[in-house]
Amino acid sequence: MQLPIKAILVFHAAARAGSISRAAAELSVTPSAVSQQIQLLEVQLGISLLAKAGRGVVLTEAGERYFSMISEQIERIEEATGTIQGFRSVTTLTVRATPTLSNKWLLPRLGKLLDQHPDLEVRLDGTNEPTDFNQELVDIELRHGNGRWPGLFVEGIADEQFMPVCSPDYAAAGSLQPQDLLDHRLIHSVKSQAQWTTWFQLTEVAPQERWSRILFDRSHMAIDAAIRGMGIALESTLMMGDELKSGRLVCPVAAPPEIRIVTQWIVCPRDHLRQKKVRIFLDWLRAERDVWQAAQHDAVS
Repeated sequence: MQLPIKAILVFHAAARAGSISRAAAELSVTPSAVSQQIQLLEVQLGISLLAKAGRGVVLTEAGERYFSMISEQIERIEEATGTIQGFRSVTTLTVRATPTLSNKWLLPRLGKLLDQHPDLEVRLDGTNEPTDFNQELVDIELRHGNGRWPGLFVEGIADEQFMPVCSPDYAAAGSLQPQDLLDHRLIHSVKSQAQWTTWFQLTEVAPQERWSRILFDRSHMAIDAAIRGMGIALESTLMMGDELKSGRLVCPVAAPPEIRIVTQWIVCPRDHLRQKKVRIFLDWLRAERDVWQAAQHDAVS
């Protein structure tokens, strides 16, 4: 029996992408050509490998087994092909992340990933719009929200602490009591899961019906506004670690109440976890997260 190499490679691409159309785009062929190659392989093997699931496809039990058996060999073939052709093969990883996480946490650390994996090319898409993984060529998303997205792999990035912050020129660290904040301009991140109304409830201070405020729809803008002395922001330590460490931001409230929640999540279809480039990114991200968490623990101990 002649080995159907082309059909095997097409099946691998479709199984990895979880979509016939996405595999077709990756291979620069039509969706019908992808379907034909997979049907050819199924006929030759005498088993069903893929089944339709909404607008995508899922592996059958036999398909799951077959995919796991061939994946490592195909990755080796891709690496060997790049080497023998005399150039370094480059793998592109597309990451979607919220603008604030992209700017304040991910971007300052991204150079480490690229240095560790020079064959990895990263495309960073900074937006709050959630990914439609059936339609968009995104490998993994770092999504803001409550973590409830059925049908997807979801893992919290870190437990974040929210605290009032401002420029030290605006108010010195620990110089204010909670009720004093009512006399100051408060900076609001309108999409944040931690709001000033909740914070005042924890302090048992009744907020005023009207207060001086400025509103932003991106947390990184609120953080920058606080640095510029526009007022006091309620923001996450995950997003402003560098600013707190450098002293550009301080907490002006003595013994503020703690608000700890997870607001940023790793999100992708479960079959994306089989991709080597996704596993590399996740291992690196978790290691960076652990370093950040250890630094937070040392700062308060």
